[in-house]
Amino acid sequence: MAESNTGQERTEEATPKRLQDSRDKGQVARSRELATMGLLLASGAAFLMFGDRLVADIMSLMRESFTASRMDLMDVNNILIFLEDSFTEAIIALIPFFMVVMLVAFFSPMALSGWSFSTKALSFKWDKLNPIKGLGRVFSAKGLMELVKALAKFMLVMSIAILLLWNQSELYILLGIKSIEPAIAQAGNLLMWGFILLSCATILIAAIDVPFQLWDHAKQLKMTRQEVKDEYKQTEGNPEMKRKVRDTQMAMAEKRMMEEVPKADVIITNPTHYAVALKYDQLNMGAPIVVAKGQDLVAAKIRSLAYSNNVPLVEAPPLSRALYYSTELNSEVPAGLYLAVAQVLAYVYQLRQKQSRFDERLTMDDLPIPDDLKRDE
Repeated sequence: MAESNTGQERTEEATPKRLQDSRDKGQVARSRELATMGLLLASGAAFLMFGDRLVADIMSLMRESFTASRMDLMDVNNILIFLEDSFTEAIIALIPFFMVVMLVAFFSPMALSGWSFSTKALSFKWDKLNPIKGLGRVFSAKGLMELVKALAKFMLVMSIAILLLWNQSELYILLGIKSIEPAIAQAGNLLMWGFILLSCATILIAAIDVPFQLWDHAKQLKMTRQEVKDEYKQTEGNPEMKRKVRDTQMAMAEKRMMEEVPKADVIITNPTHYAVALKYDQLNMGAPIVVAKGQDLVAAKIRSLAYSNNVPLVEAPPLSRALYYSTELNSEVPAGLYLAVAQVLAYVYQLRQKQSRFDERLTMDDLPIPDDLKRDE
C-alpha cells in the first residue's frame, strides 16, 4: 500500500480538485505504446493509400538518375541542378505520407487523456538528477513494466519478422530474376504488408500498457484521509467555522423577525406548536403578509413577545398550520387563505375598538381552509 511522507497510507481516491491540479501540472496518464501503435498503423495506412503513387514516383526518379548522360555528370553546375531537382521531386512524392504521419504523431498522444499542456512540466527539477531516486524509478513497478514491455516488443516483433521472412523467403529470392520495375513494385508490396503486420503487433502491447498506465496514474494520485480533510477545509472552509457563521446568520435573522412581532396586527397560534404573525396595511399592501413565524421554542418566544406588546393572539390551529407551511417569511398569504385571514383580522379590529388590552386568549373555529392548504399535526 502506498504511503505518504507522513507515513499514512494512501487509501482514498483522488478528488476532482487533485485531478485538476495534477492536470494543470501536466501530470496525466500517457501511454507511449498507444502513441507508437497509432503512428505505426497510420504509417501502414498511408502506405496503402499512397504506396502505388510513391513507388511510381521513386521508380521515375531512379530512371532519371540512372539515365543521366556522362556530360551532365561531369559538369559541376549541371550536377548541382540535377541533385536539386531530384531532391525536390523526392520531397513532393513523400509529402502526403509525411502529412498523415505528422498528424497522427501530434494527435495520438491525446487519445488517452486528451490535450494537456503545462509550462510547469517544462520547469527544471533538481531531484531528477538525484541518482538514488533515479535507481528507485528504475527498480519500481513502473520501471519493471517498462523493461517487460521492451522485452515483449522485441520478442513479438522478432517472432513476427522471422515468420514473415520464413513464409515469404521464396518471393524475396525470386525478386533477383525479375526485371527492375516488376521487382521494385513487388518488393514495395512485400515491404508494405510486412510493415503493416509488424505494426499490428503493437496493438497487443498497447492493450496491456493502457490499463497499466491508467492504474499507475490513479495510484500515484491517491490521497490519505488527512489530505482529503485538508483539501475539504481549503475548498469548502472549516466546518466548525461554517457552522458558527450559519448559527450567527440564523440568530440575526431571528432577531430581525422578532423585531417585527410588536408591529404585527395579530398572532395566529396552534396554540403551542405554531405561531404566525400577520400584518396588513390597506393602503400599502395588496394582501396581509407574514412578518414572523416559528415552531415550538420560536413560537413560544413570538407569543411571549406579542403578549408583552399587546398584540392579540388568536387560536386557530388549522389556519396557523396552513400559513406556516404555505407562506414564506415577508410574503403575502396565498389567495386560498384570504377569506380565513380576513375573518380573523375583522374579528381583531372589532375587538380593538371595544378594548385597549388583549389579556385573554382568543379562539376562532370553523375557518374556511382549502383542502390543498390543510396540514395535519
